[in-house]
Amino acid sequence: MHRREFLMMTAAALAARQVRGQAAHFDVRKYGAKGDGKTKDTAALQRAIDECTAAGGGVVYLSPGTYLSGTVALKDNVTFHLEAGATLLGSTDLADYRHEAGPPKLGDANGKHLIFAREAKNVTLSGAGKIDGQGQAFWVPSGRKVPPPEDAWRDVATYDWKPLDRPSPMVEFFGCTNLRIEDVTLANASGWTLRPIECDTVVIRGIKIRNAIIGPNTDGIDPTCCRNVFISDCDIATGDDCICLKSEGPYGRMGLTKNITITNCVMTCCCNGLKFGTATRGGFENITFSNSVIYNEDVPLNARVISGIAIEMVDGGWVDGVAISNIRMQRVRTPIFIRLGARRGAGRLRGVMIDNVHATGAILTSSITGIPGHAVEDVSLTNIRIETVEGGKAEWAARAIPEMEPSYPEARMFGRLPAYGLYVRHATVVKLDNLRLAAGKADERPAVHCEDVGELRIDRLDASAPTMAQPLIRLVNVRQAVLNGCVAPKMTGAAVEISGAESSGIRLVGDDFTRAGKVVDVKDGAVPGAVTM
Repeated sequence: MHRREFLMMTAAALAARQVRGQAAHFDVRKYGAKGDGKTKDTAALQRAIDECTAAGGGVVYLSPGTYLSGTVALKDNVTFHLEAGATLLGSTDLADYRHEAGPPKLGDANGKHLIFAREAKNVTLSGAGKIDGQGQAFWVPSGRKVPPPEDAWRDVATYDWKPLDRPSPMVEFFGCTNLRIEDVTLANASGWTLRPIECDTVVIRGIKIRNAIIGPNTDGIDPTCCRNVFISDCDIATGDDCICLKSEGPYGRMGLTKNITITNCVMTCCCNGLKFGTATRGGFENITFSNSVIYNEDVPLNARVISGIAIEMVDGGWVDGVAISNIRMQRVRTPIFIRLGARRGAGRLRGVMIDNVHATGAILTSSITGIPGHAVEDVSLTNIRIETVEGGKAEWAARAIPEMEPSYPEARMFGRLPAYGLYVRHATVVKLDNLRLAAGKADERPAVHCEDVGELRIDRLDASAPTMAQPLIRLVNVRQAVLNGCVAPKMTGAAVEISGAESSGIRLVGDDFTRAGKVVDVKDGAVPGAVTM
């Protein structure tokens, strides 16, 4: 090929690319959108989307302005881009939201949405603009009786409001592939904010969620039965759960929630930071959560995060393979809550590794609980530092804790627990390594209470002393346990209390319990041969 021919072909290709680039840009104002915040721009926005996908794809562009709208449906190969200064403003007229077939017409999650896509591919929602659902137009005061101050630890600020019929989730993507949500601000959702459901290959990066702390059911991000999901660099402040993985099938099918990575996020709310459930009908596999902050400012107790990490399985599904690391928590009520229940049948919860968590300002005990005959399996907590300011009482240490097998799971469900640091019941293959449990206020309970636990290992426990003659570690019907390298502070009670006729095979190796009033106290049906020192 001659040089001149090559240059001519190159020039033609560049010109064609420029033409295609211009053709792929669909300014919604050219389709009749006013962007004045008063005119309903729904039809104009939808025309731009429809023409964009008909042309093979491109960018539907919202320049600075306020675009009042009801439901708009994104389609194949469409990038819906909100420029900085552009706001998509959800209508307060419920009639402007069409019901999408599948989900119920009413409920926390229903079929009405501001942005929706069904079984689309290569869809992107992007830009430095904002999507505002005007959520408070859909709530009314609940008129409830406010609980007394002493019960603020179990109260939730959102209980002051109740929702009317509303669009929820505000943004919903069903059955999509190659989905991206980047940089946008999602604000004032009337219910759930963002739900990808039954989607494959999802990137959610750099988004900001800003919902009122009082907003009922205003979840942040709810990946449901999705695969290959990448959530990073998100800043979430909301009323309900920040990131909540779910498994349910309102559209008639239910795949796995699998291969989920969440990292570099900052989260605050008055419910849970990272949560699995409660809809847990199917499987959760290969989930990682890392390098993130879950916090509250110095706000009332009922406006604080209930659980920083809540892994719940209550509907007959399964959790298998969770790795959580490098999490900082501040003023979170309960740092860690792992629960296997039986609301709709007992499932399976196993393979959870939590490493390097630092939590300060906790007011409720972290826990790992199964139910009789269905143990939580293979849980490892390593390099955990929890500082609590609960100030527990001796009578709490003697409480009989109800099983509550069919109940809705929540860290406060059992009431006050008989340990200030960690409570473990109905579990097997549990490893606790390098736990530092510190009571910032005088606490009259043991640091750790384990009951009906098999194959327990506690290494390098360092904990504050109970202020009464309580043990540092209480083991009830614990089988095959090793306590290694643990340290007891100066205290009047026993370092380890062992009780229950089923207790057996407990070994103390290399521990420093010299400052405890007693090394071991064997009582209430346990036999001296249950423990070897």
